[in-house]
Parts: sequence; C-alpha cells; structure tokens
Amino acid sequence: MSNGQHRHVWRIVFSNFINSFRPRQIQGNHIGKDYIGNTYYEIPANPSIGKRKASRWYDPPKGQDFQDPIPAEWESWLRMRRVEPPTAEEIEKNLAIAELKKVNADKLEQQRLAEGGSLPSTVEKGHESYPKYPEYHGGDPENQYKNN
Repeated sequence: MSNGQHRHVWRIVFSNFINSFRPRQIQGNHIGKDYIGNTYYEIPANPSIGKRKASRWYDPPKGQDFQDPIPAEWESWLRMRRVEPPTAEEIEKNLAIAELKKVNADKLEQQRLAEGGSLPSTVEKGHESYPKYPEYHGGDPENQYKNN
C-alpha cells in the first residue's frame, strides 16, 4: 500500500466516525392517519439485506407527545398482530359501536335513577374499606373467637 492509499483509508474511517454521531433520517412508507391525528409509518421487511421483520411506528400530532392512547386497530397493526392496516370503514364502524355503548350506558343510568336508585357511593380506600360480615366476626371483632 502506498502512502496515498493509506491516507485515503483513514479519511474514510474518520468520515464514517464523524457521520455516526449525526442523527439518521429514517424514511418510512406513510401508511395512514387516525382520527386522533397520529401518523403511521412502516419500513417493510427485506430478507435480502437481513431485515426479517417490518419496522412500524407512529408520530403523534405536535404537542401531544404520546399522551392519548392509540386506537386498538392501529395498536394491533403496530404490534404485528395484524398484517394489513385498518381500513377507514372498520375504524368508523368501531367508533359508532363505542358511541352506541356510551348512549346505552347513559340510558341505563337514567332508567336506574328514575326507578329510585341512587348514585354510586364513593369507594373508600385502605384496609377499612373491606367488608365485615357479622357471621365471621360475631358482630364484634374482639369476640370473634370466643364463640368457638
């Protein structure tokens, strides 16, 4: 190896080292967008270069920073539980079902209140919130073992 070729190799090594600190620009195929505003991407599998699985991810809308839960259809696609991304018709159908369930729950609650039911009481937290049964405690927790 002559002196000129040797310098050329070190230049390549040095430039690769410097480029390793730069962030990579990952370009994926745009797959879809949901009603929340999340955008979904995929890089398909390519076994010829050793990539056996597809890479899937999403970008939330600006300012959300992964706060809202993603729809179940898209989550199953992201986690490779389904091959094809959800269709717009499927998402609309599931949203309509969810809205119908909310309306039916409100109707049942109104019906329960009209029949004389009360609002659910608040649940206490801690060890005192557990139920106490007189047949197990004999009415008095201190005397529960005296009857036996």
